[in-house]
Amino acid sequence: MYRHFDPAAGPESNATLYQQTENMHAEPPEISNRPQATGLKMRGFLHALKSLWLAKPRLRHNSPRWLLCAATAIGISVMPLNATHGQTPSIPDSALRVILEQIQGTPLSLDQARQYALKNAAPLLRAEASYLAARGSVRREKGAFDPELFFDLNYLDREEPTASFFSGAPVLHFKQTMSRSGLRMELPIGTDIELAMNTVRLETNSDFAFLNPEFDAFGSLGFRQPLLRGFTASAGKQLAWSKRQLDAETARYDQQALNTMADVERGYWDLYAAERNYAVQLLSRDRANSFLRETELRAQAGLIGPNQVASARAFLADQELTLIDSEEQLDRQSDQLASLIGVRPGARMARFVPVDDPPDNFDIEPVDILVDRAIKNNRSLKASRHSMEAAQSLAEAANWESLPSVDLVGSLEGSGLSGTPREVIFGGDTLITTRGGNFSDAISQATEREFPGWSIGVEIVIPIGLRKGLGEKDRLKAEVLGSQQHFIEGSRALEEQVRSAYRELAHGQNRLAAARAGVDAAQEQVRIGIIEFQNGRSTAFELVRLAEDLAVAQRRHYETLVRTAKAAATLQQLTSDKSYLNRE
Repeated sequence: MYRHFDPAAGPESNATLYQQTENMHAEPPEISNRPQATGLKMRGFLHALKSLWLAKPRLRHNSPRWLLCAATAIGISVMPLNATHGQTPSIPDSALRVILEQIQGTPLSLDQARQYALKNAAPLLRAEASYLAARGSVRREKGAFDPELFFDLNYLDREEPTASFFSGAPVLHFKQTMSRSGLRMELPIGTDIELAMNTVRLETNSDFAFLNPEFDAFGSLGFRQPLLRGFTASAGKQLAWSKRQLDAETARYDQQALNTMADVERGYWDLYAAERNYAVQLLSRDRANSFLRETELRAQAGLIGPNQVASARAFLADQELTLIDSEEQLDRQSDQLASLIGVRPGARMARFVPVDDPPDNFDIEPVDILVDRAIKNNRSLKASRHSMEAAQSLAEAANWESLPSVDLVGSLEGSGLSGTPREVIFGGDTLITTRGGNFSDAISQATEREFPGWSIGVEIVIPIGLRKGLGEKDRLKAEVLGSQQHFIEGSRALEEQVRSAYRELAHGQNRLAAARAGVDAAQEQVRIGIIEFQNGRSTAFELVRLAEDLAVAQRRHYETLVRTAKAAATLQQLTSDKSYLNRE
């Protein structure tokens, strides 16, 4: 689900973004070298007509039609003329800037895209959910050592037939209320402790019951300590595993944040390159259109054949198709970036348009330092290391749990008895008990251990064959070995990626210098071609071919610039550190 572009959630206000959006529909700002539409073309046309008239006087009478067509062709030539001098071509970058300013879309800065991604990126939110789940697991495992209060209450009402005189009644009817309450807990060393108080209240119709109702109380403090379970190694294995998993998920979340920022930056520069490619292609389409008009004028003047007009039309059609493809690619890159940051362009806007330029100069450290830093700081590698430690904690516990079970058990006890005394007539004697009291008296006797007791013992369980414990031990050892190899594989792959990104970034300066030299050379070729064309030593087709070479050089320059910036983003992602480079 997308969110619409909401400036309130980003670094810019509603008014600022609204003004920026409206400016995309308005006329772009004037640039000093930008041709001034109709007036400029007319002045260029008149100046070219005057130049040809003075330079070739014999043509004024012999070929007036050719002269008119040639002057008209120069007036709409593929490279617009300067408004002041009429023969100096405008800087090609200026023409691209004009086209870029006319591309409609919602302006988006790199910082804005990052902020939206931190709030909306699905992979990052999924990593956050995993982190929260791991944190909940740690809390749950810590809770395993929290004390527990327990309370049981049962009521029994029963009638039983009897056959003995000493039962006190032909049918015994008794009502019994039993309760059990106390505190139990497990210590981190594996000791189970239970402090309990058991009470019974009994009412009966037996004539021989000396206490009716009768109150019984029994208190105990019991323990069980496994002796061959490794103490904390076994009892705390789940907590140790959960803590290591929490460390791993924390590292994975941090790495996913870095991955998201790197993906946003790479996507942003891909959008930048797609926009420049679209602008260059739009300029090439316009040049092809001008070339077609010129060839049609020359064909009407009888200077060229219809085959050249057909070639010009085929050339224009090819440029139109390429322009459609480049526009689709631009919209596709915008959609991909919108999917990543979870925000759509503003209303009535088809795409985002980048407002930042990629950096073109980096001061990087030696590759060995970067590799060491990546091995040390990379969050994914840290997560793999923590997962390996988690597996080791389970394997260590399995070493102990594969042994026979030997538990030491014991208890301290206390009993109490009270009730309402009754006279009992047995034969000709009247008997009475010396005990009596209420319910609290019985509990007091048990807690003060007026009638003490204790027990101690050992419980041993030896599984025949020990296959269950030994099998689990082997399985967990294999998992530790697998996690170790996964860590080694990840560290090797990380080093390979760092070295690859380093080479690409290190060669970026040379690539950019070569690309700039190519653009400068192509611009010079176009400048010379315009002069030769104006002097009649070159054809319009050759001039358009030179313009195409310039477009290719410009595309290559933008691609090289974006490639270097993306390599820097990748290196930052791999090292999980922003201090490795200094952008100028």
